[in-house]
Amino acid sequence: MDLKGTVALVTGGNGGLGQRICHALAKEGVHIAVMYAQSRDQAEDVAIELKSKYQIAAAAFQCDITDTAAVARLVSAVTKRFGRLDILINDAAYNKAIPFSDLDNLTEFEWDKILAVNLTGPMRMIKAVAPVMKAQGQGRIVNIASVAGLHPTGSSIAYAVSKAGLIHLTRCMAVGLAPETLVNCVAPGLIEGTRATANLLPEMIARSAAGAVLKKAADKDDCADQVVTMCRTETMTGQTVVIDAGRVFH
Repeated sequence: MDLKGTVALVTGGNGGLGQRICHALAKEGVHIAVMYAQSRDQAEDVAIELKSKYQIAAAAFQCDITDTAAVARLVSAVTKRFGRLDILINDAAYNKAIPFSDLDNLTEFEWDKILAVNLTGPMRMIKAVAPVMKAQGQGRIVNIASVAGLHPTGSSIAYAVSKAGLIHLTRCMAVGLAPETLVNCVAPGLIEGTRATANLLPEMIARSAAGAVLKKAADKDDCADQVVTMCRTETMTGQTVVIDAGRVFH
């Protein structure tokens, strides 16, 4: 797909990885809707920087992706503002560090919240944009999962399960939305400098980097570049690409 002049909605676009994705897409001439949950000023600053640096259109949009009505309003607002919607990046996520053996602290509240944001939220987003993309005759969806979805690791059991679900949701939606819309997934390993990483215990971060073949964290720009490739592709769908400096091989 020719990306120049297309419109992308990036959930969590004000986060550490989300911002890199916004910049990588904007560099290709994509207009950007920066979705945020709470940090309005930060999201608006991202939009301003994108407009100034790449001469594209960009704006910040607030949404709680656990609210179906709010998601519908978001998609309506984005399509009204930009006139179309070609790309959805599901980057918004929530985690909380709970050791796998600490089942007492894996409460139903935390389980429900993590799955609501990390799995059901992207499902809501995909369902909301699907009719728009089908009507346009083209669409690209990229989900941001985690190597925790491929291996029993990560900040908690709930987080790992939510990302495993997102990886399989990618496959199922690739079937359900073909042929107009292609759906793929990036599964990063440890990425430093994000809100998700800030929630991890220091020893968990050190152990993750040490366990990688390349002995370092994954690179945010590598992940963002892979997202761009998945938006440009014409024949790749239902796939998950791991970027983790060599920890999980699948």
